[in-house]
Amino acid sequence: MQRMSARDAKNAFGRLIDMARAEPVAIEKHGRPVVVVVALEEYERLVANRTSDHALSGHIKKPEGGG
Repeated sequence: MQRMSARDAKNAFGRLIDMARAEPVAIEKHGRPVVVVVALEEYERLVANRTSDHALSGHIKKPEGGG
């Protein structure tokens, strides 16, 4: 995953978009990652996986007795 400062992301937004289309880009403030920019296709895949995981969780019986 590539990284970019928030300042650089602001000043080179077009470049950020190009980078994010190839792979996720972590945006940093004060040297710490705070958000990740991903391509729309990757975001849609993540949302679809989360939705299907959530739908499946209602069909999985959890063991009783807390283990």
